[in-house]
Amino acid sequence: MLVKAAFEVARIEAVINYVSGGVECLAYLRKELDYSAVRTPDLILLDLNMPQMNGFQVLEHLAADFQLKHIPVVVLTTSTNPTDVRKCYSLGCNSYISKPFDFDELAKAMGLMYRYWFHLAALPSPQ
Repeated sequence: MLVKAAFEVARIEAVINYVSGGVECLAYLRKELDYSAVRTPDLILLDLNMPQMNGFQVLEHLAADFQLKHIPVVVLTTSTNPTDVRKCYSLGCNSYISKPFDFDELAKAMGLMYRYWFHLAALPSPQ
């Protein structure tokens, strides 16, 4: 919810869909259960600390899924542990951002991230 608020403060007009855990994340991305009609996201913001299945496990599933592995993943988490950073990149994340504790800094970081991914970088087209 803080990230969504940070997007609003940074005046980023984006559709943000939130899921509460790793299992629900994969169901959403695979369009299972109640998610059959959702749009495939252009970018995944992934926290490492989630219930049921953590971010590392989600990255493993994404890397192994031909239908999903093209979607860029930005890990957005409180961890600054170099081991976590290395592990995320080895599992295929495209960027790793440690969440600033200050809300204004979080809004600035989300603005920079958005501009990079949606104005500078080339994203893969949906299949």
